[in-house]
Amino acid sequence: MKRRGRLPLERYIEGVLAGDRVVLARAITLIESDLPADGDLSACLLDAILPHTGHSRRVGITGVPGVGKSTFIDALGMHLVRERGERVAVLSVDPSSPISQGSILGDKTRMERLSVEEKAFIRPSAARGHLGGVARRTRETILLCEAAGFENVLVETVGVGQSETAVRSMTDFFLLLMLAGAGDELQGMKRGIIEMIDAMAINKADGANRQKAERARVEFSSALHLFPAPADGWLPPVVTCSAIEGTGITDIWETILRHRAHMQEGGYLERLRSRQALEWMRELIALGLEDSFRRHAGVAGRLANLEEAVRRGQTTPFAASRELLELFRTKEG
Repeated sequence: MKRRGRLPLERYIEGVLAGDRVVLARAITLIESDLPADGDLSACLLDAILPHTGHSRRVGITGVPGVGKSTFIDALGMHLVRERGERVAVLSVDPSSPISQGSILGDKTRMERLSVEEKAFIRPSAARGHLGGVARRTRETILLCEAAGFENVLVETVGVGQSETAVRSMTDFFLLLMLAGAGDELQGMKRGIIEMIDAMAINKADGANRQKAERARVEFSSALHLFPAPADGWLPPVVTCSAIEGTGITDIWETILRHRAHMQEGGYLERLRSRQALEWMRELIALGLEDSFRRHAGVAGRLANLEEAVRRGQTTPFAASRELLELFRTKEG
């Protein structure tokens, strides 16, 4: 019996390629499912739409808490839709509760203008504990949005505080939003994140905060010059903007376009996408192995007891992991 809500493969393919946002949303729900049958259908869907992917500008956006990521994305999305006449997909990841795995998923309410635009598609997804500030199936969702005809895909991460390597590994441009006057900005910068960015924007540069934002821009610019030059030769600029007033938004998008032209001219974009595909494959292998590990009958029978033993200090993590791995290596039956 066919599970309620699942469409035939052909309907998913036709709907996604036609840009049907309802079918696109259902296709994303399909690939986010943990059901084995949905996994098989998802694989067929992704294979079918793959020739229609890869053309979008993939932009990752992160920032410190309270920086106004959603408000910024709302302003940037409106610029793309209204002034450039382009379609934009926003993949916004909400932090999940570590207890219930639930999330607020309130980004549509925070992007009031963009959420009602016909050329915009906003998909909030729960991180569900996945590292990197992005949902587990964000890469696949990007491909679906590209196949649906979206020229721009914006990925909003949970925010600085988790490893941001994941979002860097699936986007072409990585933007870090910062605030002025939020403590010692230079000391607060995480070196690992700074080394990955393609640009930094000091948001909320309006009113009495405008001068503080400009001082922060100068300080950050000086700090960035202390880092080694990237292999592609792109030097990340630091700019100021105000998502509320809409100032600086156009300049940021022009920076993104210049970066893309730079990457294409030097052949860097093609090499970046190739590296990302390999990283994606390796991640899928790791996820598949973990799933097989947990489904193994011998492991499933001992995992809970060993976890409790480790928690109580009755055995070491080293000994517990060795026992579980030995069980996994043993063929069932």
